[in-house]
Amino acid sequence: MSRSGLILKLSCHDQPGIVAKIANYVAGHRGNLIEFAQFSDQLGGKFFARLEIVTTDLDVDVQDFIDGFGTLGRSLQADWHFRKLPYRMKTAVLVTKTDHCLNEILWRAELDELPIEITSIIGNRPNCRAIAERAGIPFHEIPMDGDQRLPGFAEIRKLVEAQDVELIVLARFMQILPDDFCRDFSGKIINIHHSFLPAFIGANPYKQAYERGVKLIGATCHYVTADLDAGPIIEQEVDRVQHFHTPNDLVRLGRHCERIALAKGIRFHVHDRTIIDGHRAIVFPD
Repeated sequence: MSRSGLILKLSCHDQPGIVAKIANYVAGHRGNLIEFAQFSDQLGGKFFARLEIVTTDLDVDVQDFIDGFGTLGRSLQADWHFRKLPYRMKTAVLVTKTDHCLNEILWRAELDELPIEITSIIGNRPNCRAIAERAGIPFHEIPMDGDQRLPGFAEIRKLVEAQDVELIVLARFMQILPDDFCRDFSGKIINIHHSFLPAFIGANPYKQAYERGVKLIGATCHYVTADLDAGPIIEQEVDRVQHFHTPNDLVRLGRHCERIALAKGIRFHVHDRTIIDGHRAIVFPD
């Protein structure tokens, strides 16, 4: 994503000529349209699109190109969003004890697979402090037991607002977010959980799954809403369970699914490949 350009996400009621109108606008300003992913929802009557535009040869200023698109966008009665390239999305990662998801994020960010700037790692336990310190990222331990929970979330809010955080990743952060926190950061919080929910709830779901002889194990990456674990799904990952797998094997397979699903979900979000449509997410994978 090092090239200079724009990403455009757009949604509107489906109607004839949308693709031609958008393409003509880009061509009319000498933009180079290198990706145009679209989806016409026949059941819902809506149109969704993600475009990547190289702006090197634009015959107008990039901001003028963005502002000028408003006339077309309004004529389509669309919702749209531009992002200038290249960019790095300011991200806060929230953790508790387990570190496999955090390590996956750090590794992929180091490989430059994820255009993110991790401003801080926030934990309600000290377990991940050493990992954050090795990565040179500030670690903030915020106790959240008992009556410390709401003051703790108030402190998290201050941190992410002061750092202009655009994305909050719950990397196995074992706390339920307050409703107002979910509402105020709607569409900007990503969570990962094992897909046994709600079939295997409570303590030791992997042992419960083993005892029931499950044949598939998985994980779900989703946007966070006030409805617990019911937000729009971004990505899911599954693996086959064999008869000889022990509960520890299920934990191992589950960790793998969680790491992959979360990494993909973050990638799709930060590359503007998701559009939230009510209770679901439209995803244009790369």
